[in-house]
Amino acid sequence: MLSGSTNIMNKTVIIVAGGNGSRMGSELPKQFLLLKGKPLLVHTIEKFHQAFSDLKIIVVLPQNQMEYWEKLKSQYTVPQHQICTGGSSRFQSVRNGMQQINEECIVGIHDAVRPLISSANIQKIFNEAEEKGNAIPYLPCKDSIRKIENGKSFSVPREHYVLIQTPQCFKWSLIKDGYLLEEHKSFTDDASVFEFLGGNIHLVEGDAFNIKITYPEDLKYAESL
Repeated sequence: MLSGSTNIMNKTVIIVAGGNGSRMGSELPKQFLLLKGKPLLVHTIEKFHQAFSDLKIIVVLPQNQMEYWEKLKSQYTVPQHQICTGGSSRFQSVRNGMQQINEECIVGIHDAVRPLISSANIQKIFNEAEEKGNAIPYLPCKDSIRKIENGKSFSVPREHYVLIQTPQCFKWSLIKDGYLLEEHKSFTDDASVFEFLGGNIHLVEGDAFNIKITYPEDLKYAESL
């Protein structure tokens, strides 16, 4: 953990599990796919419980996946968590999760299909958010970048760009009003909602192994790790 952090605020994570498995070529929603014999969602819940044993965990699932999740929970030892019904978009799912919180805390919003994040990185991001008001994990771009516009491509300096990860963490009182707004096309993640409210983003170095499982090759890579 960061030295000098008081770590006195309550902590909550909203784990958004709304995938349908289409890009994985699977009929099974990707958060339920197995990694080393255990569903991705179970791995993710475990990582947050390991980081902070007193953390409140809210899992947001589509209504039509609730019954399947209940069956899965009977097969695995899953840390205590609360279930919340998702919405028709990620924004609306996070909104539903936010409505389960009624007191000040550090709230993190995390993709269910990022199961490889380290407990140390989770602790660092939450503690930075407690100190700075928010903390958004990032990785620098390794590859060259080109911008495509009007049928042409242009080289852009990669040092001006970073790759954003989750969990994105905020003091609840600073972000909650953003999820009372109508959804806007500029809301690509939680940081963009925070910016819309006038907040300044505090970037924190992320975790290179904190990959998002989206395609079949991602699952193979996760297995190797």
